[in-house]
Amino acid sequence: MVDMILVTGATGTIGGEVVRQLSARGEQVRALARDPAKARVPSGVQVVRGDYLDPDSLEPGMSGVTAAFLVGVPGPGTRHDRDMVAAAVAAGVPRLVKLSAIATGDPDVGPSGTWHVAGEEAVRESGARWTVLRPSSFASNTLSWAEAIRAGKPVPNLTGHGAQGVVDPRDVSEAAVRALLDRGPAGRTYTLTGPEAISVPGQAAVLAAVLGRPVTTHDLAPDETREHLLAWGMDEAQAAGVLAATAYVRRGGNTLVTDDLAALLGRPARTYREWARDHRKAFGAG
Repeated sequence: MVDMILVTGATGTIGGEVVRQLSARGEQVRALARDPAKARVPSGVQVVRGDYLDPDSLEPGMSGVTAAFLVGVPGPGTRHDRDMVAAAVAAGVPRLVKLSAIATGDPDVGPSGTWHVAGEEAVRESGARWTVLRPSSFASNTLSWAEAIRAGKPVPNLTGHGAQGVVDPRDVSEAAVRALLDRGPAGRTYTLTGPEAISVPGQAAVLAAVLGRPVTTHDLAPDETREHLLAWGMDEAQAAGVLAATAYVRRGGNTLVTDDLAALLGRPARTYREWARDHRKAFGAG
């Protein structure tokens, strides 16, 4: 039997990179997309329809799959992860890799700390060989600063001087690929961070050095942060969850740095500076 790996969230930051990395390795890949006609994937990747809001659409994509990468849409009250796991179990998928988030289950994080709990439980109870990946804040989140930086304006700071183990999404995707292809023991939860804890002002300073021009920050008060999140397209419940999480970071709650990525990849995790150098053109560098 030829291995077939299903990637959900295949048009997103992590899922899209997982598809590219698997395809580059010559693996058989199936990408789940709400609208297959709009999916942009490497040649040879099979695209099938699957909509988180339509649970019955998920099971056909799981048919004949030997491993599935599960990327839900986090938020209050969602069933996406449980529905995906149920479809995988019904199709007999033997290996599941779940993308979660750092500090899942920690009550100090606030509501967002519960958003992946049900999905993690479903994966662990599935009977499949499972791996859970809990990444910290993505380096790519700072791409949202690009317009302000190109215009010479301050970038918004939602978390004050709270430092986080900012992680390169490419490393998270590579860890997912390793987990999907692993034939050995599973049943592990990995917390994925970069090699250092860095704050928003610290990231701005790195970008300033990489770009060769000043990058300043503007601290947002809680009300400003809420409006900023709503402007990003979040609803009130999502914004409330993220607002509590930013307060957690501001208090220094997310300074955790682990060696899990180095253990999975056999090399050190990339630094934020490395990510910034590789993406400097996005911020207007020549």
